[in-house]
Amino acid sequence: MAPAPTVTTTKPTLSTDLAAVAANTRTLMAHAPTAVLMAVVKADGFGHGAADVARTALAAGATRLGVTSVDEALALRAAGIGAPILSWLNPVDADFAAAAHQHVDLAVPSRAHLDAVIAAASGGPARVHLHLDVGLARDGAPPAEWAQLCRAARLAEQRGLIRVDGVMGHLACADVPGDPSNATGRTRFAWGVEVARATGLRPVHRHLAATAATLTDPRTHHTLVRAGAGLYGIDPSGTVRLRPALTLTAPLVTVRRVRAGTPVGYGHAWTAPAATHLGLLPLGYADGLPRAAAGRAEVLVRGRRRRVVGRFSMDQIVVDLGDDAVEPGEVATVFGGADGAPTAAEWARWAGTIEHEIVTGIGPRVTRRTR
Repeated sequence: MAPAPTVTTTKPTLSTDLAAVAANTRTLMAHAPTAVLMAVVKADGFGHGAADVARTALAAGATRLGVTSVDEALALRAAGIGAPILSWLNPVDADFAAAAHQHVDLAVPSRAHLDAVIAAASGGPARVHLHLDVGLARDGAPPAEWAQLCRAARLAEQRGLIRVDGVMGHLACADVPGDPSNATGRTRFAWGVEVARATGLRPVHRHLAATAATLTDPRTHHTLVRAGAGLYGIDPSGTVRLRPALTLTAPLVTVRRVRAGTPVGYGHAWTAPAATHLGLLPLGYADGLPRAAAGRAEVLVRGRRRRVVGRFSMDQIVVDLGDDAVEPGEVATVFGGADGAPTAAEWARWAGTIEHEIVTGIGPRVTRRTR
């Protein structure tokens, strides 16, 4: 039996490997050498820590940052980060005045948003990126409203109220490089840029590609690419090997020996087929472990994969340790990928979801650290 590992934590811990973030940043830049890289650090940097990831990506060569809300942008400014930041998902009553004061760029998907930004920007022209819907029917101006939005933006620019720094779009199926909707999206985006230019706008930046398109389709790169998932080791297209940047560990709270036929957990969904040791981990669905992974999920203990058995509880899961008399306090790796540990991608498959949901879903009770 392998010696018990040294206990390094007394509580569940989520560790971010900033060296992996830096390496992934460089890989993404290498795939789009003619474009500048915007590091997307929304949702607290996909659960990895927005400020730490932002500083790391900028040091590795990214030149701009992307977030959803104004609040996320202002938090980065409060952390002392002065790089250009674009915020692209806000209601019309968002605090655009604070954003303009802190030199945060704003995406404009509608005439109502444009009017709100103009009304709030009293300290000089606000810098905006006009957002065109190229096929998602989600955020962005519908094509039927695009020309009118561009004309209104040009008039506001001539009056010194805004500066149109970019035109942006987002592809619906970039994770499937051959999907025909990608060609439709590229065509619609090219049309949108031409319409903007016909009104007299001269945007410096044109950006359509997120991670998957950055890695697979140079036709989408234009002057700028937005990389979110890829920074954290997630390639939605499955074409490039990136480094996972997040590791979730937890100590075993208790270990008990049970007889064959012992039922485990709520509903007795699993019964021990033979005598075994059961370990209890203090993590559950309240901490972001997907309950749908029950019956399939595994963790790593003492260098071996161990099955999670029974139903997931709000605060705890049970692990079948077999014949090994593992001691309480020994650390299990829930996901991370190193040394044979399960990956976030495996957890996503077990739960029938995507890696993005796994890494962004870890709850606030889990201790965070960087390395």
